[in-house]
Amino acid sequence: MPTRLTPEQLRSYRWFGPNDLRSFGHRSRARQMGLGPEDWEGKPIIAILNTWSELNPCHLHFKILAEHVKKGILQAGGMPVEVPLLSLSESYMKPTTMLYRNLLAMETEEVLRCHPIDGAVLLGACDKTTPALIMGGTSAEIPFIFVPGGPMLRGNWRGQTLGSGSDAWKFWDEKRAGRLSEEAWCEIEDGIARSHGHCMTMGTASTMTAIAETLGLTVPGASSIPAVDMAHWRMAAQSGRQAVENAWNDLRPSKILNADAFHNAIVVDMAVGGSTNAIIHLIAMAARAGIALPLECFDEISRTTPRLADLRPAGRFLMEDFYFAGGLPALLAQLLDLLRPDTLTINGKTLRENIGGAEIFNKEVIRTRDNPVAAEAGTAILRGNLAPRGAVIKHSAMEPRFLKHTGPAVVFCDYNDLAARIEDPALPVTADSVILLQNGGPCGAPGMPEWGMLPIPKKLLEQGVRDMLRISDARMSGTSYGACVLHVAPEAAIGGPLALVRDGDLITLDVEARRIDVALTEEEFAARRAEWKQRPPHARRGFLSLFLNEVTQADEGCDFRFLHAEGSLAEPEIH
Repeated sequence: MPTRLTPEQLRSYRWFGPNDLRSFGHRSRARQMGLGPEDWEGKPIIAILNTWSELNPCHLHFKILAEHVKKGILQAGGMPVEVPLLSLSESYMKPTTMLYRNLLAMETEEVLRCHPIDGAVLLGACDKTTPALIMGGTSAEIPFIFVPGGPMLRGNWRGQTLGSGSDAWKFWDEKRAGRLSEEAWCEIEDGIARSHGHCMTMGTASTMTAIAETLGLTVPGASSIPAVDMAHWRMAAQSGRQAVENAWNDLRPSKILNADAFHNAIVVDMAVGGSTNAIIHLIAMAARAGIALPLECFDEISRTTPRLADLRPAGRFLMEDFYFAGGLPALLAQLLDLLRPDTLTINGKTLRENIGGAEIFNKEVIRTRDNPVAAEAGTAILRGNLAPRGAVIKHSAMEPRFLKHTGPAVVFCDYNDLAARIEDPALPVTADSVILLQNGGPCGAPGMPEWGMLPIPKKLLEQGVRDMLRISDARMSGTSYGACVLHVAPEAAIGGPLALVRDGDLITLDVEARRIDVALTEEEFAARRAEWKQRPPHARRGFLSLFLNEVTQADEGCDFRFLHAEGSLAEPEIH
């Protein structure tokens, strides 16, 4: 057992404990808020970092959720303080929340560092919020617990179950093809998002919260609970109680986040058929803990990990089904031989101890090892002369005929070009063509938006085509599907090979060989590179300028270079 801190060893004591003028100021301002010595003396101060916003439907319930965390903190003898943070609304922020993930990570780190905080509970759910909070909390090196906001209820339309994102893309293509009426489309709009909570498919949100639990940063079972289930409130209170205990025990993230924990996270990402976005986020999160995750780690684990969760977009079911089938603990229990289960978690127990006795209650939703959805996970890392630093494809969610494919490129120089020409009946494209988007990456877009599920031209939709090979340096929603090569690095905007491809160039994808190549010689590449001109930057001031100057490429996690520096910052001086 860890040695418990004394009240004088608590971090907040430096603010409130000394008998000096500075602490007099801190105490007098606490009294200004209606507090007294009984609120801070001998108690850990636990910050609840709340990413609630009226522009974030995924987090709409966080005001109430925070109250249940406070209840748990008070029950355990701690002092709760709620602190608002930037809310990354996947639904409304343009061009992408990915542009602001690092901003929230920075805010999290600095809010924890500069205030009298002994421990923290981080409230997150929507896609980029989870990695941002964990990145910032890891760098701050203060004990924290992550509380996931939970998935929304399953959607419904005319008796059909609807899944976030996945069905929106599917029915939009049917509408574009003239096979779905405007009335039906409006009904789908009414029925696809029936409650607060994040996407109920195994998109980026569900993937990242499952990863957070596997890393040991949540109480056991937290990531599977639907947002509207009362078990969610009980989990929040439990997290508050545990946060107080962890502050006394000084259970910092560096004691939990080691190489074995990140190995486990990748195994689970693959076993649930997780979002391709998790690769970028895991690389960034691990780097904050001083751990390198080469892209090949993901490929190696993908080849040896069976997919056990039959969840959309690569399967049939939704997160509510997953919860009632036993949730993440039941799935983890099937993977013990692939995991490194003796890693420590935030409740002071090992991952092995936390999943002991977990059972599967629906073996269609969560498969056993002898009956997997697929023997391999279905996410591959590609390299080749088109992506010398790597690219990603989720081949489990595409038509098998594209596993090995060669076709002529149809090139779009940016998203505006794509939007202007993709519906043109005269576009020289066939079902065998390869649609290629340039300048969709971290610097090119900017922010690496989810543009990677490039639309199929309308004239092909009308012919019945529903998948074709598409390539970009962008990301795609974790709820998406299709033969999409993503995260091509280096990106086109900084002169990567993607920038040099022209209409008609033959491109070959070979998933088994893990290759993505364009039929150009080195001499042809050199000639085109000599003609290539870099575009002017999107901004020369503000956060966007900082982003463009400091963001790394997809294979490095798209974090900021200046946050990769080794070592943690010193505690703030108190004068």
